[in-house]
Amino acid sequence: MAQIIVEGAPRSTRGKNEARRLRVSGKVPATLYGGKGEALALAVNTKQVTAILRSESGHNTLFQVDLGGKQEPAIVKDWQVDPVTGNLLHVDLLRIAMDVRMKVKVPVHTFGDPTGVKVQGGVYEVVLREVEVECLPADIPTEIRVDVSGLALNQSLRAGDLSIDKNKIKLVTDPQSVISHVVALRVEEEKPAEAAVPGAAPAEPEVIKKGKKEEEGEEGEEGAKAAEKQEKKK
Repeated sequence: MAQIIVEGAPRSTRGKNEARRLRVSGKVPATLYGGKGEALALAVNTKQVTAILRSESGHNTLFQVDLGGKQEPAIVKDWQVDPVTGNLLHVDLLRIAMDVRMKVKVPVHTFGDPTGVKVQGGVYEVVLREVEVECLPADIPTEIRVDVSGLALNQSLRAGDLSIDKNKIKLVTDPQSVISHVVALRVEEEKPAEAAVPGAAPAEPEVIKKGKKEEEGEEGEEGAKAAEKQEKKK
């Protein structure tokens, strides 16, 4: 396997303006820390780091940070991206020792059509998409793939069921943690329509409407009496 190199250079100044200048030049602010060395503020090649994050092994990819001829093994520990453009803003690199075991999170990918879905009408749900393991840097798996074709209704795939090389890799995640399962389809019952309450008062608009008609009737009677008096005077 070809060695992956990330070009880095010491970064003496900090601040938003300096960060913008770096990004325009094709670099991104970074911090290299961990191990026996001191923390270093760096500027690293944006395309190289982005390619690592988009690779199959992603942030678990082991690479060498080239500091002007001196190389240090590292992995991407954390990173920040612009929520609008998706551009890389900052990256944290963890310095590692090849002979020291470390804890990392590895993605779990399931494939196949479960029997509980095809035959028994259940629904397949993924609960966990990654598990934590402990191993040497060179033994970090790219992913863990599992065939779930034999999963029946109400059956679960647990972390302890995953196939890993136990001589090299130790499972840190609780073995009883559910990775995925097939469950029965839940159907929500429709709520019955609310029945009218006997003796309930009529709606306010009807009361207003009725009152208005009564007022109009009273005005009509008064008008008739006034007309009658006027006729008698004549």
